[in-house]
Amino acid sequence: MTTVGFIGTGNMGGALAKAAYRSGKADVILLANRTRAKAEKLAELVNGKVCDNKEIAAKADYVFLGVEPQGLGELLEEILPILKERKDRYVIVSMMAGNTLARLAEKIGDVPIIRITPNMPAAVGSGISLYAPNERVTAEEDAYFYQLMEPSGLVEKTDEQTMAFAGGVKGCGPAFTAMFVEALADGAVAVGLPREKAYRYAAQMIKGTAEMLLKTQQHPGTLKDSVCSPGGSTIQGVRALEKSGFRAAVIDAVIATFEKKF
Repeated sequence: MTTVGFIGTGNMGGALAKAAYRSGKADVILLANRTRAKAEKLAELVNGKVCDNKEIAAKADYVFLGVEPQGLGELLEEILPILKERKDRYVIVSMMAGNTLARLAEKIGDVPIIRITPNMPAAVGSGISLYAPNERVTAEEDAYFYQLMEPSGLVEKTDEQTMAFAGGVKGCGPAFTAMFVEALADGAVAVGLPREKAYRYAAQMIKGTAEMLLKTQQHPGTLKDSVCSPGGSTIQGVRALEKSGFRAAVIDAVIATFEKKF
């Protein structure tokens, strides 16, 4: 019987708790949050039990830490004594940005730790969750964790350097993509399309294009070229984007997110 506990049930914690529930691999799901009402709402969706941080620290086989990074010190003051008293095996799973495996081990101790970096679309089962276990995590624990998180979308075991390089695309990318959808919709509204339809059509277009790229393995430039007929409207739109520095702006945005974190 495996108990999975989530300390912090915000956007990311909630998304991963839902994935754990959909996986069918968690026998018991424990939820703790500073705002209890938020945990109670999530508990209704995942058949979970609302409790406090200490109960999760004492009982969970997998202890997910989903608090803000700056709250780690305060959280550990509360739960570390309980963790150190445990005689049974447990795995710490950290969702906290910027906290490397080495830093977590320094603060928590020589225990099994998995670092995971999910993104917002995990909430609807279409996310990207990169994870890296430390050397204390067994192959069986690694496999179980993967199965637990698989319903969140693409789940991939990697190293921490790859996590850092991918952050601007997978972590910040949803914000950039939402801005693009909004801009597309604004343009459509400007020429006469109703706002609701503009948002829906733009979002569906992004979804469909992404699925085409993933399923066909086409180079993005090839897909772009296939839409651009000679003398057509699409190539004129591409010209306008290039004139405004579209690609350079996106590249700079991704680099800026990397430089901010590291």
